[in-house]
Amino acid sequence: MSKLDLSRHPCFNKKAKGGCGRIHLPVAPKCNIQCNFCNRKYDCVNESRPGVTSAVLTPVQAVEYLKEVQRLEGSLTVAGIAGPGDPMANAPQTLETIARVRSEFPDLLLCLSSNGLSLPDHVTELKKLGVTHATVTVNAIDPETGKDIYAWVRDSKVAYQGREAASLLWSRQKEAILKLRENGILVKMNSIVLPGINDHHIQDIAEKAGEMDVSLLNCIPVHPSPGARFENIDEPDKAFIDSLRKKASQHVPQMTHCRRCRADAVGLLDRDRSLELAPVMRDVAARPVIPDDSEKRPHVAVATREGMLVNQHLGHAEKFQIWTRSNGDYKLVESRQAPEAGGGLQRWHEMARVLQDCRAVIISAVGDTPRTVLEKSGMVVLEMEGLIEEGLDAAYKGTDVSGLRPVKTKSCSGGIAGGCG
Repeated sequence: MSKLDLSRHPCFNKKAKGGCGRIHLPVAPKCNIQCNFCNRKYDCVNESRPGVTSAVLTPVQAVEYLKEVQRLEGSLTVAGIAGPGDPMANAPQTLETIARVRSEFPDLLLCLSSNGLSLPDHVTELKKLGVTHATVTVNAIDPETGKDIYAWVRDSKVAYQGREAASLLWSRQKEAILKLRENGILVKMNSIVLPGINDHHIQDIAEKAGEMDVSLLNCIPVHPSPGARFENIDEPDKAFIDSLRKKASQHVPQMTHCRRCRADAVGLLDRDRSLELAPVMRDVAARPVIPDDSEKRPHVAVATREGMLVNQHLGHAEKFQIWTRSNGDYKLVESRQAPEAGGGLQRWHEMARVLQDCRAVIISAVGDTPRTVLEKSGMVVLEMEGLIEEGLDAAYKGTDVSGLRPVKTKSCSGGIAGGCG
């Protein structure tokens, strides 16, 4: 990899925003904290804010999407992961995506935006993968202030609340920032300005950011989100934010050109094309993108009750039909026993081993945990209902079977990218 020009990140360098574009790859749907100003179920395609995306992609799909966008948007210098949840709460997907992007696009800068809770454990690997920039969102360094900002913080399946939650989060954020800087990764700190909650505390955050050698502090006015605990909070006006930034600039340089980017932002900061290119993303998300090593996986596993239709949930499947393609035709190879039910996470790892020669598994429904395990093993997880042959066409030829997926009703108040009625 040639030496990268770190100045070509438009968020870290205001002078670059007119000619250097970024793309956010939405591969991280889960979050490990709940902020009182955030309602991630409210997800309208017509708004621009963190947590909003037109689709969620697998790591393989993310690279395919990036390839297609590169042909349409020539300004890209940065590829980042900013959600729609927290990248490190989805560490396997995030790390795989970064590795694939670095391999395919060695000249792009790589960044991620995180709340920092699970970030410290991954800094060394992020450095090895070539991450150049990181943003950590710090809304409080004082637990007394933080307790009013976070409903809960979940760490290793344990949920914390109040001062304990805020104290744990800041300790991890501080550790993450120091490790990032020790590894030569540039750090920007975001702080959501919440009037009456933490606006009095921004100067303390700024002073700490300066002590920790943070490149920029980005004071972001809260964007009231319907359904959130703070949905009725007033958004601070420009004059108020400007005054905060002026005082904070005594301690750390300020970012003044933030656009509160979506989790699928793409293009220049002042000419975002995320809504324009949303159909491209949705098209990639709707079709299985076969991994590059698919020739090593000649088969496809199908969950079916009677042998004609894809109509079984992964967790209910006691066996799989194993299919292959030969001379353009599909051939049933065998019936393969699934691991016995129970055993928790171990069952899904055993299933990945049992199906290790399969490029895809086709089922009617699947939970988040088994999907993650199987995709991490290199398998495409294809969710649909219909004829087995239609699923095989998707697995081997990449045909679109989005119309065969079980219908899930979504709206602005209840799902990702549901749109406005």
